[in-house]
Amino acid sequence: AIMARLCALLLLLAVFQCVSSISFYLPVNSRKCLREEIHKDVLVTGEYEVSEQPNTKTNLKITDSSGHILYSKEDATKGKFAFTTEDYDMFEVCFESRFPKGTGRVPDQIVNLDMKHGVEAKNYEEIAKVEKLKPLEVELRRLEDLSESIVNDFAYMKKREEEMRDTN
Repeated sequence: AIMARLCALLLLLAVFQCVSSISFYLPVNSRKCLREEIHKDVLVTGEYEVSEQPNTKTNLKITDSSGHILYSKEDATKGKFAFTTEDYDMFEVCFESRFPKGTGRVPDQIVNLDMKHGVEAKNYEEIAKVEKLKPLEVELRRLEDLSESIVNDFAYMKKREEEMRDTN
């Protein structure tokens, strides 16, 4: 009975994972941006890879809604980034392709972006090494963090619902 409940909880929590992975084409001399709303005090990590084209430079910039730069990389081909949010805000990840004019036609670049935030961004393998945890203890720690995250999300939704109800 306990094992069945644990399995059901694991299945439910797996649905709430905060991972987003996307691939898209980036035409030469263009800019494509992705936006995401993220709560306060949330760790965000990401990996990106941009297909290389001769003479093409691709820049990556991550900003908040106030225009503060959280991460910036010129000539970004492959790498990782991480930041922690200070407020509930809209964050923008922009890839911009630059190519000198008059040098012929170049195929679009392929951009792969994998972002994680919240519990999914934490490195539980590192925590396990530092704290000398067994695999089951690591999974329980992850589930505890995930359930805390869900409780915080529901508390935030309830607060927003009350604020919206008061404005009506």
